[in-house]
Amino acid sequence: MTQEIETQKLRRYFFKTLEAKSLKKRPLSTKIADRLTGFSSTPKFLFLNAFIFIVWITFNTGIIPGFTPFDPYPFGFLTMAVSLEAIFLSIFVLVSQNRASQTATLRDELNLRVNLIAEQEITKILKMQLALNKRLRVNKEIDEELEKMIQDISASSLEQSILEQLERADQPLFESITKKEIPELFKLSGKKK
Repeated sequence: MTQEIETQKLRRYFFKTLEAKSLKKRPLSTKIADRLTGFSSTPKFLFLNAFIFIVWITFNTGIIPGFTPFDPYPFGFLTMAVSLEAIFLSIFVLVSQNRASQTATLRDELNLRVNLIAEQEITKILKMQLALNKRLRVNKEIDEELEKMIQDISASSLEQSILEQLERADQPLFESITKKEIPELFKLSGKKK
């Protein structure tokens, strides 16, 4: 149990290190975008915007005596400012999401590699166990499930399978049903007869 906890701690540390390295290598523009995205997603930013809008509208409706509105209703300048703010915020968010997506892709690639190594190691252990069982004549029955498990998994065939699934997913629903599933249904119904 303690070995498992240590392994989990090591993985968490490694992923944090990966994130830290990714954050450290960001260009200045991405660092600025991340900071602005971080600030714009806080309640402080929400209240600041609300305060500015209330003050702006109050000054420009003519409610305050002696103050001449500089942006009278329908508040064209305010509308333009808010639109520009929305455009820039959406760009900052997209830049930050792009960086986060790249980091997630690195993590996924790393997970895949670790999983492939673990799969190879587990397969080797199962082969060794099967060889010991045969040598010691512990289990004389053929375990079909174990025989399937000790087969080496081809990463390229898995990749090809995933690519085929993605191709099928890109086809329109009706086309994929008519070309693939319906003929298979007829084959299945013909076998039962």
